[in-house]
Amino acid sequence: MKLSVIIPAKNEAASIGPVVEQIRTGYPEAEILVIDDGSTDATAETAKTAGATVVSHPASLGNGAAIKTGARKASGEILVMLDADGQHDPADIPRLLEKLYEGYDMAIGARSAGSHANAARLAANGIYNVFASLITGHTIPDLTSGFRAVKAKLFRNFIYLLPNGFSYPTTITMAFMRAGYPVEFVQIKAQKREGKSHIRPIRDGIRFLIIIFKVATLYAPLKIFFPMSAVFFSIGIAYYAYTYSTMGRFTNMSMLLFSAAVIIFLIGLISEQITALNYKQPSD
Repeated sequence: MKLSVIIPAKNEAASIGPVVEQIRTGYPEAEILVIDDGSTDATAETAKTAGATVVSHPASLGNGAAIKTGARKASGEILVMLDADGQHDPADIPRLLEKLYEGYDMAIGARSAGSHANAARLAANGIYNVFASLITGHTIPDLTSGFRAVKAKLFRNFIYLLPNGFSYPTTITMAFMRAGYPVEFVQIKAQKREGKSHIRPIRDGIRFLIIIFKVATLYAPLKIFFPMSAVFFSIGIAYYAYTYSTMGRFTNMSMLLFSAAVIIFLIGLISEQITALNYKQPSD
């Protein structure tokens, strides 16, 4: 099957050349697409010189937007996505492709503990992985890895769900699992990146906390709404028992808590149905 390699890049002139050259050496027949996301350096020129086809955004639209552009432009039946900063070793591509040949629809490069940039990012990713594993019932060792191989036709079914920012790996991983497509993780060791990271700790830290809740609502909203409803209902029962034993009456606060429990539960049911509609896509 024809292979297309998609590399989102923004101001990665220092590293994009060797990355493209290594891929070209290993896969001379592959289509290599570098999506230049509004770079202000020589990223586009360097990638072209190395042998890639470059598609340039006139302004920076985000990592996820670059991936979506690449997926739309790619002609291959299999898509491989990896970063342009040198962290992902193209020599690991065959290991990902092997999983697709075994029958998986997506293979993800799961970074080892020593591959993360710092302890804070390792801890954050650990929280995401544990939370996502609890929600899905599957072991997820790396929810945010941008290194993956996937069947193009299935990937395009979910393009409309993908955000334009760095959280696209989270969304597409959960979407595949929610739709019932087999996903496998392959242990890799990421290298130290070349150049400056585009992730800002405070801004992106807050955004990644929101991702935790988006993960649940994207995959199974009722797993979040039902426990919240149960908490409000339990508090309502406890408060009613207290007021009945001390004052002999049913108070407005108890009614408010019971009402909140019912409303939260109904919102969860509606969200579950809306989520199911998001995955009503052609399977083949």
